[in-house]
Amino acid sequence: MAFLAAESLSEQIARHIGEQIITGELVEGERIQELRIAKDLNVSRGSVREALLILERSYLIKIYPRRGAMVAELSVHQIKSLFETGMLILGAMVHRTSEVWRQADSERMNTLVIDLSAHVKAGDIEKFYDGVFEFLQSTHTLVGNPYLRDIFDNLLPAFRRSYFLTLNTSRRELQEAFDLFKPVIDAILIRKGEQAAIFIEDFARHLRNLVLDSLARMKQIELAWAQRSRRGKSA
Repeated sequence: MAFLAAESLSEQIARHIGEQIITGELVEGERIQELRIAKDLNVSRGSVREALLILERSYLIKIYPRRGAMVAELSVHQIKSLFETGMLILGAMVHRTSEVWRQADSERMNTLVIDLSAHVKAGDIEKFYDGVFEFLQSTHTLVGNPYLRDIFDNLLPAFRRSYFLTLNTSRRELQEAFDLFKPVIDAILIRKGEQAAIFIEDFARHLRNLVLDSLARMKQIELAWAQRSRRGKSA
């Protein structure tokens, strides 16, 4: 693992473990073994414990008394709750951004639209959604609200974990996502904050539905494998 000087050691450990959870390398319910992580990364268990607290704030793990840390469940209720909260936060962020952007910001937003369009043509779902959420995260400086910033930063890993499930969706659905997000930028650029907030809710609702569909398919596959395994053991 390569460490970055701009982050604390615990933050870098959290990022490392978080990526494993987001990409599905660590699955829900799996126990996070402090000692093994400390040994693998050649760091102290104290640093690992601090990293786990960061991951818990990001809703990627749950820490249980006497049981330790486990990867958080990814359920229908949690996805709906995440996006219900996210819609409120994102609506406030784009509304405020529409009021305070400057010329340099407009150029960046126009470039974003071009980049997102290229990701759609390439069928690169991960880069598309990463681009969207990196832009939203970058509005913190414009919005200037530390409470919104902290809430969004804590929710971002959970958002990434959720849309990582959509990587097998069709290019048509990705195009639809682009067609829903572009009006957000258009409304920001003409300083129509209320419209931008409505459009970002439409975009988030579309993404939520894709995530829920993908989650349902994943659960069906897991159930089919479990049933097949039980039949094999009883044969």
